[in-house]
Amino acid sequence: MNEDAGPIFRQVAAEIENAIVDGSLAEESQAPSSNELAAFHRINPATAAKGLNQLVADGVLTKRRGVGMFVATGAREQLLKRRRGEFADQYVRPLMTEAQKLGISAGELAAMIDDWTNQR
Repeated sequence: MNEDAGPIFRQVAAEIENAIVDGSLAEESQAPSSNELAAFHRINPATAAKGLNQLVADGVLTKRRGVGMFVATGAREQLLKRRRGEFADQYVRPLMTEAQKLGISAGELAAMIDDWTNQR
């Protein structure tokens, strides 16, 4: 875990979210246990559990008593929707605001993005 990346329990939650978004942790599959996460990251199991419980509260994971936690149906789509909104807020809106200040039209901006994409 990275000390500069915020509270450890949030890093644990973000790691699970990333696995769901990239498809390596499929819907309805079992999530790692708090003990597994604690051993892997060398953190307190209560800290790992706090990250998992946050995902339960968010509707990303579901608890099955005596069995463990599982990725909720629709979790990937829920996370993608949230992240796309965050992406728009964090990157697209400021980009559009700056483009307007510079007199760059949406079409010109799209052409710039296409040029950049074609150069890669």
